[in-house]
Amino acid sequence: MATLDIHIGEILARNARLYPNDTALVERIPSEKKRSEITWKQFDERANRFANALIKKGIKKGDKVVHLMMNSIDWLSAYFGIVRTGAWVVPLNFRFSGSDIKYCCDVAEPTCIVFGEEFIDRVGEIKDDLPTVRDYIFVGKERPAYAEAFEKLLEKSPPSPPNIEIALPDPCGLYFTSGTTGTPKPILLTHKNMVSACITENLHHSQTKDDKFILIPPLYHTGAKMHWFGSFVVGGPAVILKGISPEWILEAVSEEKGTIVWLLVPWAQDILLKLDSGEMKLEDYDLRQWRLMHIGAQPVPPSLVKHWKEYFPNMAYDTNYGLSESTGPGCVHLGIENEHKVGSIGLAGFNWETRIVDEEGNPVKKGEVGELVVRGDGVMREYYKNSEATAKAIRNGWLFTGDMAKQDGDGFIFLVDRKKDLIISGGENIFPVEIEDFLHALPGIKDIAAIGYPDERLGEVVTVIVDVVPGKTLTEEDVLKYCEKLPRYKRPRKIFFGEVPRNPTGKIEKPKLRKKYIGTEESFKIK
Repeated sequence: MATLDIHIGEILARNARLYPNDTALVERIPSEKKRSEITWKQFDERANRFANALIKKGIKKGDKVVHLMMNSIDWLSAYFGIVRTGAWVVPLNFRFSGSDIKYCCDVAEPTCIVFGEEFIDRVGEIKDDLPTVRDYIFVGKERPAYAEAFEKLLEKSPPSPPNIEIALPDPCGLYFTSGTTGTPKPILLTHKNMVSACITENLHHSQTKDDKFILIPPLYHTGAKMHWFGSFVVGGPAVILKGISPEWILEAVSEEKGTIVWLLVPWAQDILLKLDSGEMKLEDYDLRQWRLMHIGAQPVPPSLVKHWKEYFPNMAYDTNYGLSESTGPGCVHLGIENEHKVGSIGLAGFNWETRIVDEEGNPVKKGEVGELVVRGDGVMREYYKNSEATAKAIRNGWLFTGDMAKQDGDGFIFLVDRKKDLIISGGENIFPVEIEDFLHALPGIKDIAAIGYPDERLGEVVTVIVDVVPGKTLTEEDVLKYCEKLPRYKRPRKIFFGEVPRNPTGKIEKPKLRKKYIGTEESFKIK
């Protein structure tokens, strides 16, 4: 499957025609012991009903609809309904505050907001300051008076296709970055971008209709949804798991016969901790069909993968690299055939090109560190309403990722760190991820983050925040002793013990750590 000339909404319609009575989506709420599912025909009809309801309200091609919900079957029904109107879907981070949501609305200028019950207070506090919003649609039980009920709208709308003409170059969604490094940036993605994600993911992981994808990360992000798109494009179902714990993940895989799971580093670590402690036992679950575990969204410690393979020696593993600006994962991926290169993010993905360049944009030699740039059909159209930032990020079709990387002799790419997180100590460049990967192998460490701490003489010194495994003891002396294996200039000078905050996609929130331990969110650099 190298080409596909139908838009993302039509893929759903095709699945409904080919596999009308087969399961499309399963929703599990383990805390309530609830499970529900819908077929491809029901999924398609729900999307059509919502699209027709929006069109009746005057939503037209090019309008923007904010989508603010927690993962659920309704999340995807609403998403595809919005897409089928030709409007731009604007999925927002469920952790956004009321002021964050208002900022995104000020940029997007939506005509409608679809929101779940978890967001009643946040939407209520800003709704009088959203002049472009005409309609509020509520998904849930305790509906506020100013909003209409999602289910009621579906009941009153026909299940027939809305027949809006949509072309692959048309805008599909406005995705805001997570905001861990500043104000969320609006990324405009097209239907072509979305379809390219389907094709790339499918070819990378050989997904078939028989694969069952356990879908855990937030759907508003371009990560998890785009990974499932590799199954979606061939009619493979998703199992939406509402709630995260090691037991719930293994139960879902066991009971739903899941074959593919995409995990974040902390979730994989938590599973391993429970297995190590004996709190969970593999023999209590049927995991024979689980063929692939893959991780992305952040650097993956090689020690974690080695530990995972001790419990799951026959399971395939893959690392995926991507960013919202590249329509999520796939522009670089390790490949299940390259487990001997764990620690690398891999090679250029299907239909992608990669380079590592210097400050002037010239390719560096193998082994030298530079900025990773990528080019392919997944590159965003633009940062919406920000031509200056767009011109800086996209040059001659190449997307400048802001990630520092290097290649080994075989061409495999190793992520070094975010350009803005670089620590410069006494004129030496130190990449935090190198320190983090090194310390992840120290027994007793659950999570670790390295940041630069201002120093009058050296400019910055390496500082680490250590999150200790519950029940274990780890001292400053233990960490310092272990770090004696590092070159002197890379050794931590300051050590703090505490939680390492990560956003919903697993990235370490370093501005929060800088603010807590240094007093500012900014990095310190020698100019």
